[in-house]
Amino acid sequence: MNQEEFKKMCGEAAAREVASGDIVGLGTGSTVYYTIKYLGELTREEGLGIIGIPTSKATEKIARESGIQLGTLEEYQELDIAIDGADQVDPGLNLIKGGGGAHVREKIVASAAERFIVVADETKVVKELNMAVPVEILPFALGLAMKKLSEIGATPFLRLAGSNYFITDNKNYVIDADFGALSDPQKMEHEINKIPGVVDNGIFSDMTSEVLVGTSYGVKTLKL
Repeated sequence: MNQEEFKKMCGEAAAREVASGDIVGLGTGSTVYYTIKYLGELTREEGLGIIGIPTSKATEKIARESGIQLGTLEEYQELDIAIDGADQVDPGLNLIKGGGGAHVREKIVASAAERFIVVADETKVVKELNMAVPVEILPFALGLAMKKLSEIGATPFLRLAGSNYFITDNKNYVIDADFGALSDPQKMEHEINKIPGVVDNGIFSDMTSEVLVGTSYGVKTLKL
């Protein structure tokens, strides 16, 4: 089996946790893509009746094409379940997300859900979070945010899309802040968010208690 098959395996396993009538937060990324496609299949073939709350324009497009009825957080502030991927997961089930730049909306949607399930292939499970932390910032604050991130120990890189700045669905910039290994993810999450101009960052601490991991031995469930 290859990595894509691991993603498909855990993505579909998460979809089976959804019940008819649920309001479902739909994450963004290559693993939860399989969740959304399978939810669409269950909707068409088994009459699963759900309302999806997408976390990005890309997810909205996939969900519509899959035949899932969509809503917004303006209409639904309480979600039954949210399903999303992760770029890294540590033993305490802290996450780094935001490789696709949707982490702000993803965190908002996950925080509104009664249950937040993370799906990941086995390559995303690490002993310690150590990838650069995506930080969404207001364009006005770019220079200050780069300076402040450096002051708290990061090597900051402004994310580009080709020769242009990467722009989020919220019309903001993303700085990828490399701190090396994160010994205290929760503390760093709060430290970054204290910087003026930061909208939110890609550290998700104390947000999920359940991660479904696709492995060569099947789907493994990590719980605290």
